Amino acid sequence: MSINKILSSLDNSWKRDDILSQIKNGLSSDEIVNEFLKKNEVHVKELNNLLKTKDKYLLYQVEQLSNCEAKLLSKINNLNYPNKIEDNHKLNEEKIKLSKIVPTNKISSLMINWSNKFVVIALLVISAIALSKQAWI
Repeated sequence: MSINKILSSLDNSWKRDDILSQIKNGLSSDEIVNEFLKKNEVHVKELNNLLKTKDKYLLYQVEQLSNCEAKLLSKINNLNYPNKIEDNHKLNEEKIKLSKIVPTNKISSLMINWSNKFVVIALLVISAIALSKQAWI
């Protein structure tokens, strides 16, 4: 199977609306990613075999960029906490309510916000590399 078909298949399997509904149902980002990998194990392994060292390094760079952006968002979010005690109390109450519904922590919330974008960007980068290589051949 060609790399483009694999990327297209993986992209179709990773739908933002479905992921968001899984998050709303209380699944953690780790559970979502592990479930995706189980469902698409054959395609992921085949894609991994088709990727060259140069492509894997590019994926690593995209991952580092996403991590950097996630840290920046976290820092910006931490700066926006209100200084008023009343507002802090309301935020704490909301956090307690949310923690009863969906387990949250900083890493999972960052992954929830950025994992979809990372996968889409990574798939687009890999697809662009594959298409450009085919164009030169």
